[in-house]
Amino acid sequence: MSTMNLQIPRQAATLRLLVEDRLRTAIASGHFKPGQRLIERELCEQIGVGRTSVREALRQLEAEGLVITIPHRGPEVSSITYEEARQLYEVRALLEGFAGRGFAEHGSDEAIEELRLAVERFATAALGEDRAELVAAKTRFYAVLMNGAGNTFVKQSLTMLHNRITLLRVTSMTQTGRLANSVAEIREIFEAIKTRSGDRAEAACKRHIEMAAHVALAVLAKAEPGETHNGKA
Repeated sequence: MSTMNLQIPRQAATLRLLVEDRLRTAIASGHFKPGQRLIERELCEQIGVGRTSVREALRQLEAEGLVITIPHRGPEVSSITYEEARQLYEVRALLEGFAGRGFAEHGSDEAIEELRLAVERFATAALGEDRAELVAAKTRFYAVLMNGAGNTFVKQSLTMLHNRITLLRVTSMTQTGRLANSVAEIREIFEAIKTRSGDRAEAACKRHIEMAAHVALAVLAKAEPGETHNGKA
């Protein structure tokens, strides 16, 4: 197992939310893999918090689909099938295309600048080897994109899909050439939004998801029946 540091400050006011975020990031970065048991006692020791905080965080991650509780075994990281992934990417492409168009046509100049900074952060993270930072940077990009679209219900739907697709993110981005292409694709999204081109922004968002889906689904298709993979879009 890797030596990822999961410790968080004891003085944090929103302890449960921080534990949730730390566990979510650990799953997204591949520190905890699909099918791996999440033992409360070990998590308490790794994160440095009490069992109540860990239990509440696991309950929230289970609601998001990242964790599943197996009878007589306990919680473990969820797996995702080829067909589930295909459907998730299909819906996500539609919603993110809509979000990109909305951002281009209605987003504020301040939001566009925020998006530029998020793109640059991701591009910088792509040059390093810190998977947790890569996940955090891509998550930030999507958060700015969803906020800029200005549609609460699209944001809620995409947040749910992003939480579920977390199980695939590292795999797709660690495939040869995918990371560089991903950076180029989100730069294209930004340029389209910056120039206020709704059509171009929608097409760029859809293309980004379709390319990520192509890579992730190809990996899943190679798996033996019953086997699953972990990764990032």
